[in-house]
Amino acid sequence: MQTMSISLRTLRTPLLVAAAAVTLSGCIGLGGKPPPFLLTLDADTAPSAGAARTAAEAATLTILIPTAPQKLRTPRIPVQQDDSSVTYVKDAQWVEAPNRLFQRLVSETVAARTSRVVLDEGQYLTAPGEQLAGQLMDFGVDARTNEAVVVYQAMLVSAGGKSVTQRRFEVREPIGGKVEAKPVGEALTRAANKVAVDVAGWLGG
Repeated sequence: MQTMSISLRTLRTPLLVAAAAVTLSGCIGLGGKPPPFLLTLDADTAPSAGAARTAAEAATLTILIPTAPQKLRTPRIPVQQDDSSVTYVKDAQWVEAPNRLFQRLVSETVAARTSRVVLDEGQYLTAPGEQLAGQLMDFGVDARTNEAVVVYQAMLVSAGGKSVTQRRFEVREPIGGKVEAKPVGEALTRAANKVAVDVAGWLGG
């Protein structure tokens, strides 16, 4: 199955895409009618159109898709009920894997808020320069506090792999209502953008 690609800057969350829902229902085995909401992430800031940047090979920054635990390897949104129980938000799904959406959002934000030449892992032709890897440890709902939670364990690897620096980022945003697709999608988008801004500030440049 070919992965569906949708521009982050052209979509707002939460998002209703009827045609996409019909297509994805056959791909991810919903076993019933498609969900009314398909969610995506949209960066609060994006690089200016037409602005050119140049960097030496070792000075580029390649942002990799973060790894994710099993509960996030699905387009559904996990809800942590207690220390040992996880459910999912009813009738809500991402348009693609949340770690891929998060990687794009971080790339857009870093490119917009720094002077770095930011590459996707599929774009570099030779050496990738510095690499930002890591794990998206949480990207869902904490039912105990009624908050959206984004936790990202970042790992910055220097060009040539001579040094590694780690930093953990965590943001919680109140959902402000029932645990449903629209308020959850909005809260997760706010939290993800705050994490991306913090990452950009850490990377600097």
